[in-house]
Amino acid sequence: MLGSAETAIGQPKTLAQFIWFQLGSSERHGYFEEYAGLATTIDDECDRSSGAPSFCAWLAMEFRTVARMRVSARSSHSGFAAALEQWFVDWGEFVLDSVSAVGDFALFCARTFQWLVLKCPRRSVLLPNFYQVGVRSLPVIALSGTFIGMVLAVQSYFQFRQLGLETRLGAVINMSLVRELGPVLAATMLAGRVGSAMAAELGTMRVTEQIDALAAMGANPIQYLVVPRFLASVFLIPALTVMADFMGIVGGYFYCVIILGIDAHHYYTNSAQFVGGFDLFTGIFKSVFFGGTISLISCYRGFYSAGGAEGVGRAATAAFVYSFVLILAEDLLFNIVLDAIYHALWPQGAKLI
Repeated sequence: MLGSAETAIGQPKTLAQFIWFQLGSSERHGYFEEYAGLATTIDDECDRSSGAPSFCAWLAMEFRTVARMRVSARSSHSGFAAALEQWFVDWGEFVLDSVSAVGDFALFCARTFQWLVLKCPRRSVLLPNFYQVGVRSLPVIALSGTFIGMVLAVQSYFQFRQLGLETRLGAVINMSLVRELGPVLAATMLAGRVGSAMAAELGTMRVTEQIDALAAMGANPIQYLVVPRFLASVFLIPALTVMADFMGIVGGYFYCVIILGIDAHHYYTNSAQFVGGFDLFTGIFKSVFFGGTISLISCYRGFYSAGGAEGVGRAATAAFVYSFVLILAEDLLFNIVLDAIYHALWPQGAKLI
């Protein structure tokens, strides 16, 4: 017979325990019901069979004993201790999943850069991706940039007018667009339009086993599917950033000069005085990394999508969310570094007043 609950939750010491451990039943649900059902089944078989009834009765009693000890073990873990244990388990699973995801993403990026060096994609593969990322994104980027420039003019005019600095609006609007809003705006719009499309397309190919078919035919899926999208994003998002800057400057100029009546000469002079080549370089430099981030995250989420249509939707949503968060984090990091470089090269800098 069994000695205590310690034996029930440790190594199997009896035949009943050994059978149960071999079955591998759940550790969380249905202990008593499961054992009681097994015991009842054994009793019924004893009544109908001509075997050894004493052995059957003993085995049924063993299962009932184990059931009582399991219920006792479960009750001893209830309350605060069980909640605390579950909290640690959940956090442990979260940390392990996060570390595993970061490792998988690092390997994915490494394989992408490897194929980027080993073999350049064919022109017939590159051009459609360039068209999707660049040409088809021009209308939304141009329209968004124009309205952002106008919104900056509307929000800044009354504050600058109180200080008598309304002619300096050109410097503020254009500096904000070229250094910050242009790159971040273009990257955010493309994360929603291009990144989600990449994740959804690759996710659909994954759940329909098209990626597996490519691998079966001897083609490397990363070299054929990921590298062209990465190159299109890295090369064309900086060009789209320049377009967003230009349209934002045009929108700000139109609202300030045509609607608000600010002198065009002073608007242009102040813009040329305070916005320099380093500011334009800052925005374009950041956009290169923004484009690489969008393509890698979106392709990774789509490439390893699972769960059918619902999984594809989750991959597209996660691609945009993760891309947007990393864009902001990278923007902060690059601003700190590039501002330090700027003040080291030009200690005096330009002053509005």
